[in-house]
Amino acid sequence: MKAIFETNGVTETEKLGEALGKLLSPGDCVALKGDLGAGKTAFTRGIARGLGSIDYVTSPTFTIINEYGGDIPLAHMDVYRLLDAVELEDIGFRDYLKSHVVVMEWADKVTDILPPEVLWIEFEILDYKRRRITFTATDGRYEKIIRELKRQ
Repeated sequence: MKAIFETNGVTETEKLGEALGKLLSPGDCVALKGDLGAGKTAFTRGIARGLGSIDYVTSPTFTIINEYGGDIPLAHMDVYRLLDAVELEDIGFRDYLKSHVVVMEWADKVTDILPPEVLWIEFEILDYKRRRITFTATDGRYEKIIRELKRQ
């Protein structure tokens, strides 16, 4: 199942992320893909808010993983600089899936390590402010989440 949303600016991108965050549970894996500057980190900032975090979310490009507290903990990952999925396995990816919502930027680089059920979200730059954000569900749980988002 697919759903396409368009946002006009960072605030709208964050609000869409926040709406999604309110629907996520520990063990959920959100796989993000899109060009640099497309809004992945802004979207994740919204997810964190939706999960109850008051922390400021920044890109984990150099740290690989940033953790945020809240009602549900968030593990924000950026695998752009990793050479392969083995490196991700070595830093405890599967352990995070037991207790956190995992949001992974550049997830298309490590598809072989991702769980079978993943919510894929692709970001496209339409112009200076506007983004097209496409959600693709790989199972019934994520299909329900997409349907809920479309109703909001």
